[in-house]
Amino acid sequence: MAASRRRHATPGRISRVGRQAVPRPRVIMALLLLLGLVCMMLLDGYLRAEIGDDQRVRTGASADSVPADVLEGGPILSFPGGTARTQSVPDKTIVLTFDDGPDPEWSGKVMDILDENDVPGTFFLVGSMVARYPDVVRRMVDEGNEVGVHTFTHVDLSYQSEARVKREIAQTQLALAGAAGITTTLFRAPYSSKTDAIDDYSWPVYERLGAMGYTSVFIDTDSEDWQQPGVSKIIEWATPEDGEGASVLFHDSGGDRSETLAALPEYIKKMKAKGYTFTTVSGAQQEAGTDGEDADAAAPPGPVQDGGAQGDSVQAAHRKADTASVWEGRALLAAVTVAEWTVPGLATMLGVVGVAVLGRFGLMLLLARRHHRQRNRRRFTWGPEVTGPVSVIVPAYNEKECIAATLNSLAASTHPIEILVVDDGSTDGTAEIAESLGLPNVRVIRQENAGKPAALNNGVRQARHDIVVMMDGDTVFEPDAVHQLVQPFADPGIGAVAGNAKVGNRSTMIGAWQHIEYVMGFNLDRRMYDLLRCMPTIPGAIGAFRRQAVLEAGGMSEDTLAEDTDITIALHRAGWRVVYAEHARAWTEAPASLGQLWRQRYRWSYGTMQALWKHRRSVTDRGPSGRFGRVGMPLVVLFQIVTPVFAPLIDVFTVYAMVFVDFRASLLAWLAILAVQLLCAAYAFRLDREKYRYLLMMPLQQLAYRQLMYLVLIHSCVTAATGGRLRWQKLKRTGEVGTPHVGAS
Repeated sequence: MAASRRRHATPGRISRVGRQAVPRPRVIMALLLLLGLVCMMLLDGYLRAEIGDDQRVRTGASADSVPADVLEGGPILSFPGGTARTQSVPDKTIVLTFDDGPDPEWSGKVMDILDENDVPGTFFLVGSMVARYPDVVRRMVDEGNEVGVHTFTHVDLSYQSEARVKREIAQTQLALAGAAGITTTLFRAPYSSKTDAIDDYSWPVYERLGAMGYTSVFIDTDSEDWQQPGVSKIIEWATPEDGEGASVLFHDSGGDRSETLAALPEYIKKMKAKGYTFTTVSGAQQEAGTDGEDADAAAPPGPVQDGGAQGDSVQAAHRKADTASVWEGRALLAAVTVAEWTVPGLATMLGVVGVAVLGRFGLMLLLARRHHRQRNRRRFTWGPEVTGPVSVIVPAYNEKECIAATLNSLAASTHPIEILVVDDGSTDGTAEIAESLGLPNVRVIRQENAGKPAALNNGVRQARHDIVVMMDGDTVFEPDAVHQLVQPFADPGIGAVAGNAKVGNRSTMIGAWQHIEYVMGFNLDRRMYDLLRCMPTIPGAIGAFRRQAVLEAGGMSEDTLAEDTDITIALHRAGWRVVYAEHARAWTEAPASLGQLWRQRYRWSYGTMQALWKHRRSVTDRGPSGRFGRVGMPLVVLFQIVTPVFAPLIDVFTVYAMVFVDFRASLLAWLAILAVQLLCAAYAFRLDREKYRYLLMMPLQQLAYRQLMYLVLIHSCVTAATGGRLRWQKLKRTGEVGTPHVGAS
């Protein structure tokens, strides 16, 4: 695409160009959007225990600091007045406790059984699950069951810092407040069992929680349903001995709980037949002699102390959450809901994009090979050799560093040409330099600064020949470039030809990265688009047109910043065929700094979107216009806009997976994709007879350069979506690209 030019503004939104610079808030908006998506991923990963997951479980530690009466006491541990006190469940009383919920599949079925048998349960809930399934928690509370805290991420708290312990509790309470409007004073630690399992590491945790007003609940009878030993074993192991009361452990989440569902109704009927009654932890405390005043006195500060105890004794541990906690909790649930839908949705979408990209690579390789074999056959010909003179138009604006090399390269052309240098109001003596060279067949046309499209149109009007070649003022042609470029015009159905643009200043890292992009991205694409007959862009650096076709299309339009894409699509819609001439090589000076590169690609991306929007009706047209609209337009939108827009998310997902999920698998997946890209690049370099050493820069290009291009495209999309305007920008030239040797690479 051509170097940027200043131009006069024309009205419009996405289809018109203004001179007003893009406001910074649009850049901030794009970055905030990306940041928001990253936050959604982190939240979703935290909820799924991919982030902060700690699967360590402490066993075999000593209990020297734990009071003996606690180790030998009942399953209910509280700290009234700062003193540890345990309580047992009264005889002939069962407290049914369920761990690890809520679960959208199993918890509701457990509650159905409890409701059918008219017994309450005490559910110890994992906060991350509460945030994901608040409706289940709301039903638990509404149906008279009691709930307790089972941490937010189900970690062994004896390994965690004091801050992490408080965070695990507080986040779960917040989720409860948002889900059911309550908090709770009950707590059960993950991986806990009987009180005699308390050790020197977990005891300080219980003491701190006791000081905060929490009652820690253990078990003295374990159904061990998590082992799925069979219904009869679950019932046997859950049955207390000799009429004793018991805090019995079941699970309503964490795996297949079909055996639990089968055993539970039989167990309840069996225990009722033995004269047992069922209650909650609070109910058992009430029966054991704990009154409401003591319970309120033990209420912890913060969210647990938001309101008084519930009126029902079986839910005495519940506290009404204050308004602030409720709304904070609802905000948490809303964020979780968004994350729950966004992250899997993005993962699915990115999977589709990934398949599409790999499919594109495969199609590109297949068609590029076919194109190369077809066009390089010994007997291939477009028709009679084109030997007539052509006009070469060189629009120039302040190109004093490059114009001499450009014109000298044209003077060495093996094809007869006239050269029209259209000076677009240069202020650096470009026109004078062109005239001072004294080259034959060179005409210098001066005009007031009006922009590149106006300069090209002026050149087309004054051209003397039927075929016009358009190039940039910073580009140099190989001697046979023009001859190779115009040969396809032997076919009367061809209206334009794209040449093979090469990066001349490839000795720097930025230049090498662009060189890889030009060879792989641009030239492989053009081979594919050529065979599909939907070439979207004739490069501004080297392209040839039938003069009459350009005039019939209205000339080079000022409606977009990508006048080369605009005219190419217009020719397709007019019924002309556009092809690629791989042997017509020109060497252009690519941006030498990141700032210049950003400005150039920003203009390209935005201009391409403008051109696509301008020609959007081609999708519903018939004939050649409809062919481009239904083949070329979707390909360009999918692979030049949609895929690159989502590409940063693929990288974010990859980094996320490496850090939090499976580093080795994620790294291997990334390396596999890189290998596919290297394969495509190597084949492209082979077709263009380029030196492979530049491919050593490709891994670094994927890590740095590619991200810059993605941000540029996102910036362009935000500008287009918000109706922003973009001005023409002149890139600084160095003139380091000189006259090439024949076939140089």
